Amino acid sequence: NEYLKSCVCHAASCGLGVHYIQLGIFQEKLLIVRIAINEMDFIKTRDEDETANLIWNDSAVQHEKIAELRNYQRINHFPGMGEICRKDCLARNTSKMIKCQPQEYSFIPKTWIFPAEYTQFQNYVTELRRKRKQKTFIVKPANGAMGHGISLIRNCEKLPAQEHLIVQEYLDKPFLMEGYKFDLRVYILVTSCDPLRIFLYKDGLVRMGTEKYHAPTEANLSQLYMHLTNYSVNKHNENFERDETVDKGSKRSISWFTEFLRSNDYDVAKFWGDISELVVKTLIVAEPHVLHAYRMCRPGQPPGSDSVCFEVLGFDIILDRKLKPWLLEINRAPSFGTDQKIDYNVKKGVLLNALKLLNIRASDKKRNLAQQKAEAQRRLYGHGSVKKLSASSSDREKQRHTLERRREELKERLAQVRKQISREEHEKQHLGNYRRIYPPDDKLLLEKYESLLSAAFQTFLAGRAASLQKEMNNPLKRMKEEDILDLLEQCELDDEKLTGKSSRQRGPKPLTAMPECSQSSKRQRPDYLADFTSGSSADNSCSSSDEDEEERRKAGGGREGEKKEKKVSYDLGDNKEKHSAERSGRMGWKHPVKSLKSSPVPSASPTLPGPIRRSISCPRSIASLSSPGEVRSSSTRPSPTFSSAAPLVRPSSATLRSHSLSRSVSAPRVPHSNSLGTIHSNIRVFCWVFLLFCLCTTFRQPFSLTHV
Repeated sequence: NEYLKSCVCHAASCGLGVHYIQLGIFQEKLLIVRIAINEMDFIKTRDEDETANLIWNDSAVQHEKIAELRNYQRINHFPGMGEICRKDCLARNTSKMIKCQPQEYSFIPKTWIFPAEYTQFQNYVTELRRKRKQKTFIVKPANGAMGHGISLIRNCEKLPAQEHLIVQEYLDKPFLMEGYKFDLRVYILVTSCDPLRIFLYKDGLVRMGTEKYHAPTEANLSQLYMHLTNYSVNKHNENFERDETVDKGSKRSISWFTEFLRSNDYDVAKFWGDISELVVKTLIVAEPHVLHAYRMCRPGQPPGSDSVCFEVLGFDIILDRKLKPWLLEINRAPSFGTDQKIDYNVKKGVLLNALKLLNIRASDKKRNLAQQKAEAQRRLYGHGSVKKLSASSSDREKQRHTLERRREELKERLAQVRKQISREEHEKQHLGNYRRIYPPDDKLLLEKYESLLSAAFQTFLAGRAASLQKEMNNPLKRMKEEDILDLLEQCELDDEKLTGKSSRQRGPKPLTAMPECSQSSKRQRPDYLADFTSGSSADNSCSSSDEDEEERRKAGGGREGEKKEKKVSYDLGDNKEKHSAERSGRMGWKHPVKSLKSSPVPSASPTLPGPIRRSISCPRSIASLSSPGEVRSSSTRPSPTFSSAAPLVRPSSATLRSHSLSRSVSAPRVPHSNSLGTIHSNIRVFCWVFLLFCLCTTFRQPFSLTHV
């Protein structure tokens, strides 16, 4: 500790704390955190300062604190992460996933939560006795830590039925090293929950027991130095070795353990793959809870934006004889104490690499203030919002309104995709000793994790997760930049046809109009827009109905000899190879983009000003830049044009029926025109009679029909 204090004093004397990044540390007592922030050129502010860029807290953070944070700030805890960090919550949530996915969650020992599952536990013990089997169980407090209150039992009748406890099957055949039992402390960084991004630190701690391990018996159940691997327990034993060499001592590094496995011909790749799957599957259990709590704290934050929360978690994992990992517990505030040199080396790397991955910059505060001013001006002057339709709007105005909403949605998604690309590029350059394990690069593994994530959302409070489940199934979330740009071009072409303007030549082959879908009667929202907001899967494609096709053929005057317009599908993954030459030609063709008069595209967008252009990272722009000869040859080829008088798409009969039904339900019934005059005259007579009655009452005169 004296050595660490001297490091902090030296950093302060050398002036390393530049006024670039501000750090607020509440309840912080660990010097390793101060050393890490000094090396990152952060400076510590007062505890009452609420404008710091980074806030570090050793305990759980209240939801109100997260709700008050500005968009440029970062805090080191997620709301809702206690659903897997408390022992009872971890057991409760994982048991739900075990019921629906038992093969995928076989890394958790059988667990019972007292007092709710006391009866089930006694029934299990009775069944073991009937089979003449005896097992050892480990008893833990529901919200305990640092090894307090842990004990081993074999006589289960002595367990109290009303205390809040966690009872697990004891793993009596662990993987031993030099005859000692041990566990692994693996450090995990979660940088975002929307979308979920998980990183695994390649080094960690191997924490060994301080007495030679023997199978549990009635005689050695109380020898905790043999059965428990907690550092807070074993450090009090006189046999605890504080050797600073790499391959000796009661605490070693995971990097040394990896070399130990490799030298003994163990499959190291499979070992790390199993560890990664255990971590990802466990955090998938917590994702619905964390995302729901985060959205409650940050209701106005759009999906895909920078997260104000991050978290460094400590996973405690034990290995059995077959080198299979088993999850013991998760620490949301892992100890950053530095009692030994190995603690200093490992934990300093965990913090430094995590802070580099977060990409906290001094300009974030100014940029956030500028965005707030721009957003306030857009709200004040009405820019950036689609105009609402009136009841007397024509069909053409409704179609253009639908196209405008569609265009705005695609532009928002395009900005999110480009922001995600830049974020991934920063992560690749600043991974350090971390490795990204979710989302993985393996597509098959990603599909497996997505199915587990879908099952986790379905089990999460049943109906409350419906909106999150719909957002997960949004087809736009899986589209790339090039696909979104294609859909935007289709919107522009369709808008030109609606306005009656002749479409200009855009390349070797023109795009056809985006097919129109029938509108729903409840929200007056078109189907192909609802597919991207209601979360329907790819089955709900945006193709036009048979009735619309029939009316298009009638409007075209029965020209069977001409070429039919090609139907455009919004699932563009299957036709990429087929239209690669057409896309490269379209990339080389520069054309101005006409803006709408009735509902202009907002010019205040910082990411998409003016005409839509493909970024350098877009695959098609790379293809066009790499093959200029192909673009030149394709651009000189003559291309057909659209007819100036393009037929408008009229609403189908089903749409008209839905509108008539909605009007009949919501609108009041209007009387017939012949009886309208009679009703008005009766109302006038009644008003005169009432007026005369009031006058007679005022002057105390008798009222009779003669007055009438």
